[in-house]
Amino acid sequence: MHSDYLAHDAIGLAELVRTRQVSARELIDVAISRTEAVNPAINAVVLKDYDAARKRASRDDANRVSTVNGTDNSTAYAALAGVPFLIKDLGAPVAGLRMSMGSRHYRHFIPTQDAPVVALAKAAGLNIFAKTSTSELGQMPYTEPELFGACRNPWNLDHTPGGSSGGAAAAVSAGIVPLAHASDGGGSIRIPASCCGLFGLKPSRGRVPRAAPPGAGELGIDHAVSRSVRDSALLLDLLAGNAERPAGAPGTFLGAMREPCKPLTIAYVTEPMLAPSLSADARAALDDAAQLASSLGHRLEPVSLGVDFAAVRHAFLTLWSLTAEDMVLNAERISGHKPMRSEFEISTWAMAHVGRKVGEQGLPAALDEQRRITARLTDLLNRYDVLLCATLAAAPIKIGEMRPSSVERIQMRAITTVPLERLMKKLLLEASNKAFAWAGCTEVFNLSGQPAMSVPLYWNARGLPIGVQFAARIGGETTLLRLAAQLEAARPWFDKRPPLMNARR
Repeated sequence: MHSDYLAHDAIGLAELVRTRQVSARELIDVAISRTEAVNPAINAVVLKDYDAARKRASRDDANRVSTVNGTDNSTAYAALAGVPFLIKDLGAPVAGLRMSMGSRHYRHFIPTQDAPVVALAKAAGLNIFAKTSTSELGQMPYTEPELFGACRNPWNLDHTPGGSSGGAAAAVSAGIVPLAHASDGGGSIRIPASCCGLFGLKPSRGRVPRAAPPGAGELGIDHAVSRSVRDSALLLDLLAGNAERPAGAPGTFLGAMREPCKPLTIAYVTEPMLAPSLSADARAALDDAAQLASSLGHRLEPVSLGVDFAAVRHAFLTLWSLTAEDMVLNAERISGHKPMRSEFEISTWAMAHVGRKVGEQGLPAALDEQRRITARLTDLLNRYDVLLCATLAAAPIKIGEMRPSSVERIQMRAITTVPLERLMKKLLLEASNKAFAWAGCTEVFNLSGQPAMSVPLYWNARGLPIGVQFAARIGGETTLLRLAAQLEAARPWFDKRPPLMNARR
């Protein structure tokens, strides 16, 4: 069953269950076996709920037998019934399961209600059996929380799977599940998709309902990382209001994805966005994608975004620091107990204090800049169908490469003790330079709220995947999905597997 399991995406596995070629219990047993085989190497799964998932699968199998015998039961017809699924351990509460968010402070926090995305996933028939690792509170573009240790990339265990949905991407890439829940507030779907050779679509702002009230700037959105484009399209239907319509029906994302992609006019952007420059690998991946798109009949035009990236960077960091302040210094409203310095990583604790000292006073200017970048990108994508740019400025970095140095940690401790605004701004600039040098190409589309996707078309000479990014106007997911399906057909990636994917229990 292992080789058959890896040969199917989620839609394929659901079809096997629907046609009774396999049972939901058999699928969850394989997923659990896959987890036990590969997770010791990649450290992607941080909470297991195996017994409940097995019972759920056995119950659903019994319900399907009853349905065949004439008893109506809706679980028999759920679009992804029986498919094993993973939830990111951040921002998507599952009732009764711990949600640590990669933080020592929240390590005992057990939500009592499902997030909307979780409830919708369950309604779709997905069987949640574990939760995946994230950077602490989703703050970093790599996944190395002190609470759980580093999550590793199945393509090369010395490298990061990206973040903050690094556990989700590593698990999918390693063959634990064909798709997994992920969220994206600054690139956290697209960055790990790029690192792990997966497809990752960030939907338009507000497309998928969220549990918490929107934070400053409304940066975040839930969706998934997947091995196939059609899985992403169907899941978006199920999360965004098309669950009552037959899968692939006219007007659905899956149905639209199956339609031919018309020739598009593509704005080709080689600017590094918030990064200082693009590496040779990133530029090679970008040029390769441009050539492929051109060969498929699309017209590419080199374009400069014409924005003040320094101002955009400052606006994003201001909004980001306010999110940290809310989750750290105001943690008691969620966890029920007061936050303590020892419960948070020093970089997270420092960012929260930056939010309180600098972020709050800078919020009006940040929101003004967000409106400007949104207007600029809206105007650009009224003139072009999509925009092509890099997902990351370089290939996946090595584990530990971006962790704070001892000197930086001393500086971070100092600004939380003596919160001088000048020192805070200096440290914030230095820390952001370090992060954006690698992961500075995705944030603009969180600010603008436009849909954007990372597509796995290129692997470098060392065998590491490097995705490329396409963005569309607000509500333009169908355009992106049609293009992605065309690229997937022209340059298939589903069967490209890291060696770890062949591991057996």
